[in-house]
Amino acid sequence: MNEVAVLVVGAGQAGLSSAYHLRRRGLRPGTDFVVLDHAPHPGGAWQHRWPTLTYGRVHGMHALPGMELTGADPDRPSSEVIGAYFADYERAFALAVRRPVHVRSVRDAGDGTLLVESSAGEWRTRALINATGTWDRPFWPRVPGQETFRGRQLHTAGYPGPDAFAGRSVVVVGGGTSAVQHLMEIAEVAAATTWVTRRPPLFREGGFGEVQGRAAVALVEDRVRRGLPPRSVVSVTGLPMTEAMHRARERGVLDRLPMFDRVTPEGVAWADGRAVAADTLLWATGFRAAIDHLAPLRLREPGGGIRLDGSRVVRDPRVHLVGYGPSASTIGANRAGRAAVHDVLALPGMPAPAAVSPRIEDTLSTKR
Repeated sequence: MNEVAVLVVGAGQAGLSSAYHLRRRGLRPGTDFVVLDHAPHPGGAWQHRWPTLTYGRVHGMHALPGMELTGADPDRPSSEVIGAYFADYERAFALAVRRPVHVRSVRDAGDGTLLVESSAGEWRTRALINATGTWDRPFWPRVPGQETFRGRQLHTAGYPGPDAFAGRSVVVVGGGTSAVQHLMEIAEVAAATTWVTRRPPLFREGGFGEVQGRAAVALVEDRVRRGLPPRSVVSVTGLPMTEAMHRARERGVLDRLPMFDRVTPEGVAWADGRAVAADTLLWATGFRAAIDHLAPLRLREPGGGIRLDGSRVVRDPRVHLVGYGPSASTIGANRAGRAAVHDVLALPGMPAPAAVSPRIEDTLSTKR
């Protein structure tokens, strides 16, 4: 049985931010706290991004605390740039991330601690910072006739880039940023594209400043405070209109149809008799929080979500969700990681935060 004061699950932006602040407060990696990561390599969800999403096209990427990302080639795939950056970050601060480790369940041990069962054995911890994100839980809507479709169906989680759709007739389902990016790429090589969304897309012209950003986060935060499943921050900010999107709209690529009523063997169809033939359905329909391993703790509220106070779970203050709901953005994950560490170290039985040694302080300060 392994024992630590704090266990961090996930080594994406939220997990690494939390680990950084644990170390800044004097806790020792591998001894006082451990980071377990399901992914085989550093980079969080970024390592899975499609190859045509270059670093220069990434929207809203904020650096991890204590170390900037500098000198990156904007034409290099974001998966490579950010994956290398996360790997350098883990080494620079000696975070000793253990991977690949799959966390199966988290239970109340009955003595004030939590019992974490994983592919790397069992861990007993006084607090859990859960930073598992959403990438492992792609959301597939269920539509009548879906199983009869004779073509190919895939989710944005497995999007391979536009070349795989050359000469195809493609229906892209979803109203988010990824759907629009996929659609514009595919339209350059496909025989035909059709865009389908449940609600009319909201395009945002002009700037999006701090005031608007805080208002959007507040809407998401209100839901988790009421124990409702979170909506993504992007879902309330709208789609930022770019020059490329203007051009695509002029060409008709962004002409949107309402959600179809059923899938047919040859494509999709609506109740009014309209139909579109297709050989490929791309579901850019988002993700859900990967928190099934927390089910034994019974944290969900009647509304279906987990009620939070900041990042702290109201039903069990030993558990913090970082990168969930209002902290799902990269800057939100940074802030939530720091706040979670502050609250976790105030729990009974935690080691007293030690002064950071001069050697560590020198390392951290040079990376800021």
